[in-house]
Amino acid sequence: MQVTFHGHSVVEIVTDKAKILVDPFITGNEQCDLDANEVTCDVILLTHGHNDHVGDTVEIAKRNDALVVAPFELATYLGWKELNTHPMHIGGAHEFDFGTVKLTQAFHGSSYMDEDSKQIIYTGMPAGILFTAEGKTVYHAGDTALYSDMKLLSDVKIDLAFIPIGDNFTMGPDDAAIATEWINADLTVPVHYNTFPVIEQNPETFVDKLKNNKGKVMKPGDTVKL
Repeated sequence: MQVTFHGHSVVEIVTDKAKILVDPFITGNEQCDLDANEVTCDVILLTHGHNDHVGDTVEIAKRNDALVVAPFELATYLGWKELNTHPMHIGGAHEFDFGTVKLTQAFHGSSYMDEDSKQIIYTGMPAGILFTAEGKTVYHAGDTALYSDMKLLSDVKIDLAFIPIGDNFTMGPDDAAIATEWINADLTVPVHYNTFPVIEQNPETFVDKLKNNKGKVMKPGDTVKL
């Protein structure tokens, strides 16, 4: 398994069976190293409906005939846009031919801002994602606050975790460091920072806060092999 960070919360997972994108916010994301018009994938996993996570999902999924896996309400909304979707919800897991997806809690909001109609569309509860394939597990926390049930994730053998540190909308570095200790992944990477002025953070400061866990700052385009 090869995992690449592409800025903000965009993560790409490549296995022997599929190329998977998580939260493909590319257009308008100055932190991202991808071109939405050239991205290829087989599957898109979405944590919640905010525009900086759904991003270019519709265009990418249509061009690649990709499966979109998302919380029920968000999957339903995207299905109305003629995407191939698989709805899930928190606590549920599903074994796909490309790997197993399980949704975890995330304490945040979830809505899609439709600029054309000036409407805010409710897209269900936000989630984190546990993705398992080839004997490895990647955890994408999505956008979340610190919550005590994160301690339960220590029962899961997580090889790589992506944790938000931007503050204001999600955990800040201090709370994210606590979450990292509780989760106890083999390697933790900070995400969701520096995309907008209100979430500017020094990721190295976060990594320095970690006591017993390995932390790594990944720049857009950096890859980890599991």
